[in-house]
Amino acid sequence: MFGYQVLGFGAGSGKKLYNVRYLVIAAGGGGGGGPGSATSGGGGAGGYRTLACKTFEVEACESYTVTVGATPGATSAGSNSAFSCIASTGGGVGGNPGGTNTPQNGGSGAGPGGTGNAGGYSPPEGNPAPGGGGGGAGGPGSGTTGGPGAVSNIEGSCTTYAGGGGGGANGANGGPGGGGRSVHSSNPAINGSNGLGGGGGGHMGPPGPHAGGLGGSGRVVIRRLTASSCTTSGSVTTSGADTIHTFNSSGTYVA
Repeated sequence: MFGYQVLGFGAGSGKKLYNVRYLVIAAGGGGGGGPGSATSGGGGAGGYRTLACKTFEVEACESYTVTVGATPGATSAGSNSAFSCIASTGGGVGGNPGGTNTPQNGGSGAGPGGTGNAGGYSPPEGNPAPGGGGGGAGGPGSGTTGGPGAVSNIEGSCTTYAGGGGGGANGANGGPGGGGRSVHSSNPAINGSNGLGGGGGGHMGPPGPHAGGLGGSGRVVIRRLTASSCTTSGSVTTSGADTIHTFNSSGTYVA
């Protein structure tokens, strides 16, 4: 024998690879506003992308960029979130045919008429808004009610994320998962929930600084086996044999 060693693919590279589970939620879009229109749409929820099990491969000790969509300004679409190459699209801002903004597409579409899944992902990152209510991660808006969010247990308990904002009628409810409620007159519409990517509620009264509820900020969650790595990036909790890294603002995940 000549002492040669037969190496498999990747052998001897020194790389330690392991798999993680992720949840990437973009910021929700703001609700529509304007001069008393009865069709001020709710904001669309932020895009929602996740894995049900640990199948996304990372390399130990490598750094991965985490971007978390921040709360957008009034009458603004949500901003995107990302973990490594996995991105989700901000929610669309609600429209008002009598005002200055038209309903936008986004991770979930804004009411009335915005479409979802702007990133073209499979499975879709969000849903449309056929009526005044913005679309949510778990379904389209229904009439003036915001679409429901989607449920995940990635953080250790079942939580609903990315609900659409209510719009098109006084008191129209946002979808479960942080969607804001629509209101009438000079009162501000209800904002989408921060950290959940909820769409803002539509405003039904005269224009002003609270023309529509703000969209809620996004969130990125990464879940791994505790034994896989010793990293402590992000806000760290444990659940059974897993460690959970939660990012409510942009940062770096060190695998």
